[in-house]
Amino acid sequence: MKDKNKNLYYLHELSDYKVADEYADVRDWEVIDADKRTIGKVDGLLVSKQAERVVYLDVEVDTSLIEAGNQTYATPANEGVHEFLNEEGENHLIIPIGMVTLDENNKKVHTDQVDQTTFAKTKRFKKGVDLERSYELMVLPQYFPGNHYDEESGSDNQFYNRKEFKRPPLGSTL
Repeated sequence: MKDKNKNLYYLHELSDYKVADEYADVRDWEVIDADKRTIGKVDGLLVSKQAERVVYLDVEVDTSLIEAGNQTYATPANEGVHEFLNEEGENHLIIPIGMVTLDENNKKVHTDQVDQTTFAKTKRFKKGVDLERSYELMVLPQYFPGNHYDEESGSDNQFYNRKEFKRPPLGSTL
């Protein structure tokens, strides 16, 4: 993707950005699903420069979870229709920050809205790949079935002005 079209940046790419003092830096923290199982660890923080805030956690998915869900989309959904396949090396996915709470004492990120099966079935990407809006639009319905997401959502400020991207209150959350 060309930089001029890029809407998501890793925090470490932006020298003028850092985690605010009142928030924990959750990179390398374990991510726990709704069933209290570890699904991976936070590998990075994704920032929208236009919205001027972190909007996603980049999670490196645990290998056992990938193996459990590897064949999820291997068969056609309908005759002639195929869903995506996660390829080898695709072991990262994004979680909107509004879906998590933090256990700062134990350095864990919790998401009570999705479980291990959702994470196993969600389209993943390779570390270091620039993420396009099309990836976001593919992943978000996995977490929020029934919600409508489209390219015509306007600016990043409008797109990220949803509860999925709102930081929870200070204290025990991001």
